Amino acid sequence: MKLSEFYYDLPKDLIAQHPLPSRDNSRLMILDRKNSSIHHNTFSNFPDYFYKGDLLLLNNTKVFPARLIGKKKNTGGKVEILLTLETEPGIWKAMIKSSGKLKENTEITFSLNGFSAVIIGKDKNNMGDKEYEAERLIQFDSEESVKTILDKIGLTPLPPYIKRNHDKPSSTLDKERYQTVYASKSGAIAAPTAGLHFTEDILNRLKKKGVEIAEVTLHVGTGTFKPVKTEFIEQHTMDPEYFEIDTSSAKKIKKAFSEKRRIITAGTTPSRTIESIDIEGDAVHPLSGRTDLFIYPGYNFRFVNALLTNFHLPGSTLLMLVYAFAGKKLAKKAYKEAIEKKYRFYSYGDAMLIF
Repeated sequence: MKLSEFYYDLPKDLIAQHPLPSRDNSRLMILDRKNSSIHHNTFSNFPDYFYKGDLLLLNNTKVFPARLIGKKKNTGGKVEILLTLETEPGIWKAMIKSSGKLKENTEITFSLNGFSAVIIGKDKNNMGDKEYEAERLIQFDSEESVKTILDKIGLTPLPPYIKRNHDKPSSTLDKERYQTVYASKSGAIAAPTAGLHFTEDILNRLKKKGVEIAEVTLHVGTGTFKPVKTEFIEQHTMDPEYFEIDTSSAKKIKKAFSEKRRIITAGTTPSRTIESIDIEGDAVHPLSGRTDLFIYPGYNFRFVNALLTNFHLPGSTLLMLVYAFAGKKLAKKAYKEAIEKKYRFYSYGDAMLIF
């Protein structure tokens, strides 16, 4: 399949720049694959679509303040850093944007006295994207752990299509709202955005209906948003991302699957997590690891019966997963209707529930 098949034209004014006053105020488009129907609702009515015994799967990953603003020590040029993975204490893979070319051994300083970093290498397997240069290896010089420093000066790693002045109150709001209410395990550089619509009230209403809830962890990294640059999508490779399923959630997943109850995933990331495992007898395996599962049209979903998701970027692997689950024809029809009805798109945008 050609990458061009996954593009669509989106008016820029439909890209949500800020969260709504309440998480569950977002609109909810309902897709039914059986009759190719499309209906419209609001997320506050999300529990109405569930039955007793359904299993809802959430991704409890937590976004850490992975974005840093620094300066090149020798020139004072601005440097923007997005940390992606700590390879060993004090050494990180990072995507970097700067006012000029960055050379090895370039020193970067930050607003916190005594905190600096040096570029020590380049990941030749990562070609970067329009926003950032190819992934680099950087080493931090600090007596404190980098994660402790990030809590002091790190910024919320918002996607580049969300524009912010970090001196304004909106960036403070992002710390709360670019995070799910059930986030608990730090390690993601982007939010599992389908989960941003949930409130404690929504979760409690689901539980009262007899809906079972299980949590998995997939730390959203470069694999999720790495741009597809090959003409034919089958040639694209996903960067591996860490996932984990605890024993309690594994038991819930196995039991729901064996009893043929509906499994609904809140997002593409828990979908990729559950589709990366196997169930044999009493065992679910693996319970942790790194997944590079790439789901695109033609994929046979083994576990997911319904999918909650946001509206995704053209040409993205996230959109390809949605096309695979909903079917290309229905998905294209839904996106066209969403644009016509002025749905809000991307991370802070509205949601779609596909049965």
